[in-house]
Amino acid sequence: MASAEARAEPADDFARQLRGFGPIGLLAILVIVAGNILFIPLSAVLVLVWAQRSGTPWTALGFGRPASWAPVVGIGVPAGVVLKLVMKALVMPLFEAPAVNAHYHDLTGNPAALPGILYAVIAGAGFGEETLFRGYFFERLGRLFGPGRAALSGTIVITTTLFALAHYHDQGWPGVEQAAMTGLVFALVFAATRQLWIPMLMHAAFDLAAVTLIYFDWETAVAHLFFR
Repeated sequence: MASAEARAEPADDFARQLRGFGPIGLLAILVIVAGNILFIPLSAVLVLVWAQRSGTPWTALGFGRPASWAPVVGIGVPAGVVLKLVMKALVMPLFEAPAVNAHYHDLTGNPAALPGILYAVIAGAGFGEETLFRGYFFERLGRLFGPGRAALSGTIVITTTLFALAHYHDQGWPGVEQAAMTGLVFALVFAATRQLWIPMLMHAAFDLAAVTLIYFDWETAVAHLFFR
């Protein structure tokens, strides 16, 4: 009897090339990564298109149905908020990061900016970044490196590094440092569960907590809660 992996392989040659790492497969990766240049979260949408055309099950990207949504929401949302508060009050001060995120400071007390930032953190970060950096890159690197603890560790390091560096263009090194810490948490959760739902909710809740701190001008107070 054929293995599950063999049965999952797509029948047509183009689909097989999309799942491989030849010219077509590498071009698909480049197109997907570049998608967000046009608009967010195009990269994540292209991941789903790629999965459909290549015959890759969505479960391989972390979109499996959980046994129950209650623990997913009950864990993901509070964990994201707590993670943000811990990062702001304890971790980032150790990196001597500025108390105020200057790139998003225009959001403070500005209700007109809320629709755009809420779209960015929910669709762009929670859905978009988790689909790309955890779901898609874990699938691709897992297929490239194969199974095993060392391969999984390498995947976690690579995806976390890419996720961190993606935050340099708008938030500088403090953004990279924070994204490295949070990206590692999201990657470990995904590696343990193989589902995107908790990392997605954690990520969105983390960013929504950040938006709340900025909007109400609470950043400095939280950042100086333990360190002056």
